[in-house]
Amino acid sequence: MPTPMPTPMPAPVSTRFVDKTVLVTGAGSGIGRTVALAFAAEGASVVVAGRTAASLDETVALIEKRGGTAVAVTADVTRAEDVRALVDRTVERFGSLDVAVNNAGVFRGGTPVADLPEEEWRTMLDVNVTGVLLGLQAEVAQMRRQSTGGAIVNISSNLGAHARVQGAAGYIATKAAVSALTRAAALDHIADGVRVNAVSPGPSATGMSLEPGESDEGRALRMKDESPLGRVSSTEEIAAAVLYLASRDAASVVGADLVVDGGASA
Repeated sequence: MPTPMPTPMPAPVSTRFVDKTVLVTGAGSGIGRTVALAFAAEGASVVVAGRTAASLDETVALIEKRGGTAVAVTADVTRAEDVRALVDRTVERFGSLDVAVNNAGVFRGGTPVADLPEEEWRTMLDVNVTGVLLGLQAEVAQMRRQSTGGAIVNISSNLGAHARVQGAAGYIATKAAVSALTRAAALDHIADGVRVNAVSPGPSATGMSLEPGESDEGRALRMKDESPLGRVSSTEEIAAAVLYLASRDAASVVGADLVVDGGASA
């Protein structure tokens, strides 16, 4: 019996990323997975990275089912050697690193500052801040060697530089650091041909925005009161902002922190 052909991916809505190589960390689920799918849909070859091989393989399978090109690489963004090896493998496989999305992050919340466990604080610092720093270092090192340079988008949060809530001090501090680090890196490396920007999502359609024991339906009811927009953002809406900042459409956008939160921090 003949082998079934993969379902063709629909023709790209644009050719912005044809012949481009894109690296996405934290791509096994949520925003990272949707971002990877969106880049592949516009013609990019995508490297999906994270700590869990099974979820990364699912992302690759989704991309390939639609006719796209992707490979999975397991890596821990808190380990410099892992991140350097991730970039090296990306270049070995596809020949360049044109876009990097530093999306890997963790949330630990629910306690006031005085009660925040040190272990949770250090975990968020390691993943959310050091992970982005190590990503930037390895990615810029490669991009500055390329005549074409590159674009980097860090995933921050509306919680941090833009808004605060009770019981999330550690997360807020680390995401404020990501926003500041993005601006600093943008100034440091635009002369190298590397554009660095950030997207700061608010509540989106992922598990991170659910309160303990809350269902999707319960969240939808809550957001009608809590969000000026009246709902969470879809992961596709977050991905659209990422792709814009990574594209030539944003060629003069440097050091921006694009908030996508339905007006919550307006």
